[in-house]
Amino acid sequence: MKPSEIVRQLNEHVVGQDDAKKILAVAVYSHFKRTAARQAETPVELVKSNILLIGPTGTGKTLLCETLSRILDVPFVTADATTLAQTEFVGAEIEAILQRLLDKAGGDLDKAQRGIVFIDEVDKLKAPAGQGRAASGERVQHALLKIMEGAPVKLNSGHYIDTTQVLFICGGAFVGLGDILARTHSFGFISTSADDSQKILDRLNARVKPTDLYEFGLIPEFAGRLPIVARLQDLDRGMLVRIMVEPKNSIYNQFREILRSEGVELLIEAPVFEQIADLAIEYKAGARSLRGIFEEMITPVLYVVPDNPSIKRVTIPSLFEEARFFGAPAAG
Repeated sequence: MKPSEIVRQLNEHVVGQDDAKKILAVAVYSHFKRTAARQAETPVELVKSNILLIGPTGTGKTLLCETLSRILDVPFVTADATTLAQTEFVGAEIEAILQRLLDKAGGDLDKAQRGIVFIDEVDKLKAPAGQGRAASGERVQHALLKIMEGAPVKLNSGHYIDTTQVLFICGGAFVGLGDILARTHSFGFISTSADDSQKILDRLNARVKPTDLYEFGLIPEFAGRLPIVARLQDLDRGMLVRIMVEPKNSIYNQFREILRSEGVELLIEAPVFEQIADLAIEYKAGARSLRGIFEEMITPVLYVVPDNPSIKRVTIPSLFEEARFFGAPAAG
């Protein structure tokens, strides 16, 4: 699948984050080209490039990865770096992650070895400010190095899974990284006489360097296993509104389908989505809080409709007004 096709399909489910989608699509395309080259035993050894997604909570890191796995039809599992840091037996936890990958592949070892593992909150593996690197966090980083690079791992089931072709995507909010970038990036010496030059300069200044990740608190070896970095942007009001209405499986479409099954048309007026977006921004949880607000608004409707088959249309004019119920039109 070409990168443009991957992006096109991602656009059906994920709103915005165009730069991150392109970086992710090209990285995945290249990864599977490398996999095919290995199987064909080409004379040039092609080394795997894992991916780091940086962005505030609720900006779509996990959703991007889950959608990508469905598009590519490969097994996908998620893990939490903070959970790994809290356990005494990191190796056993990592084996459990790979066992889940094999389970997701239906026991097909070859398919599992071409899967995707998403490890969230890797930024939490850094030490608290003013302290040396946290022992547990650094321990987890070291434990992940081997499997991220590629190695056979023995599972409790007795199977060996080779992670050489498993794509690892790590994610995190990396709060404070922006301050490091502002201090360490200075590509102003590049000529900006043409529009294209300014675009190049902006791209270079937005780029996260390995040294920035070292300063943030990741060990050099771990940061070095994540050569591809994509940054996700904060979601503004307009993007939050689009998330609720545009994707194929948007929350609005989901509840319209639920009510359609009851023979009821649901109409939510435009100001409602803006009001929900404003609340979500206030909660500072990105898109994560949209469903909770939406569910709270729709609950009274779903309580009333099943008991009243005469209702044929429901309109919600405002988040702060009661829903309006309409029956079937009178026979002419």
